[in-house]
Amino acid sequence: MQIISYSLGELQTNCYLLVKENECLLVDPADDASFLLEEIQRRSLKLVGMIATHGHFDHIMAVGEIQVSLGTSLYIHNKDIFLVKRLRESAKHFLGHEPVIIPVTKITQIKNAPIVIGTFTFEVIETPGHTPGGCCFYFPEEQSVFTGDTLFKNAVGRTDLSYSSKKDLSTSIYRLIELLPEETIVYPGHGETTTIMDEKLNLVK
Repeated sequence: MQIISYSLGELQTNCYLLVKENECLLVDPADDASFLLEEIQRRSLKLVGMIATHGHFDHIMAVGEIQVSLGTSLYIHNKDIFLVKRLRESAKHFLGHEPVIIPVTKITQIKNAPIVIGTFTFEVIETPGHTPGGCCFYFPEEQSVFTGDTLFKNAVGRTDLSYSSKKDLSTSIYRLIELLPEETIVYPGHGETTTIMDEKLNLVK
């Protein structure tokens, strides 16, 4: 599986295009739907799904427009659907202006279980804390995990929001560290990649 990373939007959110054979999967379809659609078309790929680590606006702003063009479903935990519904309102609040956003229309709820979408198979690890429905997506064959805003290089997600929980996030972080092999590559929602081993060492400094 090929993993292609893009940093998109005003908050420089990481969006990942996963490619296997002639199919692709988008992880956290951030801003700039036109760019992502062009990339998919340029590479002659079939988009089989979009998966969101959580429901914050900067991770899903491109979803609605992509759905208009390709009709592909967004896979997200049901506890974060309330954030999807607040998409436009949240973007206006945090960006200080009202961007043009097409609402998300097609949602598939995901749970803590192995998921198969097209040729892609991965595990869903529920990691609440930053948001109630935060999830990480683990691809065992590639020894890679997509952590969204749960775990970054040398940092963890913020918990000062009304629906966040510092206690839950701490539990989620240690769940990742205990569950995943140390050599697992961490692809976060912002910033550079890291590994489970490096973050394990950072947490015990």
